[in-house]
Amino acid sequence: MRAENKTDVTDFMLLGFSEIPEIKDLIFVTFLLIYMVTLSGNVLLITITWIEPRLHSPMYLFISQLSFLDMCYSSVTVPKTLVNLLTEDKTISFNGCFTQLHFFLHFACTEALILSSMAYDRYVAICHPMYYTVVITRRVCAQLITISWSVSFFYAMAHTMSTCTLSFCGSRVINHFFCDLPAVLRLSCTDTTNNILGVLLSGGLIGFSSFVVMLCSYTFITSAILKIPSSHGREKAFSTCISHLVVVNLFYGAFVFAYFKSLNDTLPKTESLASVFYTVVTPMLNPFIYALRNTEMKQALTKQWVKLRYMRL
Repeated sequence: MRAENKTDVTDFMLLGFSEIPEIKDLIFVTFLLIYMVTLSGNVLLITITWIEPRLHSPMYLFISQLSFLDMCYSSVTVPKTLVNLLTEDKTISFNGCFTQLHFFLHFACTEALILSSMAYDRYVAICHPMYYTVVITRRVCAQLITISWSVSFFYAMAHTMSTCTLSFCGSRVINHFFCDLPAVLRLSCTDTTNNILGVLLSGGLIGFSSFVVMLCSYTFITSAILKIPSSHGREKAFSTCISHLVVVNLFYGAFVFAYFKSLNDTLPKTESLASVFYTVVTPMLNPFIYALRNTEMKQALTKQWVKLRYMRL
């Protein structure tokens, strides 16, 4: 492409849900309610794990991290979407777009790594219960969390920097409700083959590594549970894993479908629909999954609720 056809892009336009203006108000109310439930539910989960002594264990430390991440990466996308639904101006600055892109990649990648750390935690707890307090210490938890955040930061920074240095010309309309990596790459007027290859390789490496950790962990966990003689014991052991398995399926199912398929997808609406699920809906569901499927969490919530009612009386 000739240099005179290139433009210095200072902002982008997020198309979002502009193509369905007749239900714009309904989408706004729905997103707002979901976002409020997401924040309140995850704050409640973090608060309960903080104030309840019986929840001061490595597993709940990971759950608190997961709740914090859900609030973070939901907050990266939803507030801007709500503003765009209320106003006619759908623009986002160049720096704002890539800031949003960076933090979204950072938080999403960290969540994937935290989920794999939780799988390892469950493996040690069920397969080697006698050594659990020795192997999974608070220091080990802190190290796993720090590694997850650090690896994700460099992953997000690498993709953000390689994308923002591309040339953008012609259309500046992002056919999405936030600055997602595949949607931004489509606007570049330069060859993005290396960028797409980088996403597939690095994202695939992190995703595959996390998947292998979880697959191996749950293979050993399943084997150990089947060896438990009593049905009550098997049910109790399995109940400590079911919440994590549900969250993993929700997160990876929608994320993989939207992210890797979208790199060569000719149907952006399909991508946006799947993105709504993992950026808006899943962060809202996670605290309910852990609260309703975890006996200790339900007991802690009940205890705090009774205590609160007693104080009011």
